[in-house]
Amino acid sequence: MASPSPDTQVFNTIEVLRGRQPMPRGSFLDHLPAAKWALFVAIWGSDARTYLKGAELPLRPKDTHMYVVLGGCVVQERFPFNTKIARFRGVGQVLGEAKLIEPRSSVRTVCLTTTWVLPCDTRRVNLLLTQDHEAKRALLRSLEDRNRSDERIYATTSRSPLARVSALLHHLAMVAGTRDPAGPTGHTTIDGPRQRDLAEALLLGRSTVENAVATLRRKRLIDSRYRRLVVTDLPALKALVTSQS
Repeated sequence: MASPSPDTQVFNTIEVLRGRQPMPRGSFLDHLPAAKWALFVAIWGSDARTYLKGAELPLRPKDTHMYVVLGGCVVQERFPFNTKIARFRGVGQVLGEAKLIEPRSSVRTVCLTTTWVLPCDTRRVNLLLTQDHEAKRALLRSLEDRNRSDERIYATTSRSPLARVSALLHHLAMVAGTRDPAGPTGHTTIDGPRQRDLAEALLLGRSTVENAVATLRRKRLIDSRYRRLVVTDLPALKALVTSQS
């Protein structure tokens, strides 16, 4: 279910639309120059939408838009050879970019929390990219960074389950986490993903992920609740990920 007006109590809409909100490193909006982002907002800003948790973004073969995530978190799912492949995407990233090449491409994309997106007509985006090399470079760089990040997080099967779960949680905290200015220093809340979602994304058993989460809880690095994970010490979690890489 989509809403035409973003919830200003959830998202810092003015700062985001004016390009003043820091974006996750390596994301499309991190690479895109401020002047180019202003162009995107001028063209598509009035079309910004919020989707509720559990809603599926319109990325079916017949749909003609790609999306830029302005707030929230989604999971993208593909099913090659009857195997589910899941990837989490967060703020600043593009969704449905394959439609720029193959208009009828599709990917199941489900919101894990209330998610604010900017729909962009792919035909107009293609025209813009052919004329604006800075925007094109930003998109290509973000896709390369995303591929590298996916390799580090999802494809390092030789690492221990604790290392893999820690790396994914740190990634989610950086791209989809929210920090409470009034809360304890270093506390970052990740809403939406369940431990089952983490297990599916990492192709690990659910009990294996539960054991890793329990270990991180004992180390006082996270606090797990229903559909909510709170990273209580982000620097320490990053140090743990680095030490096990």
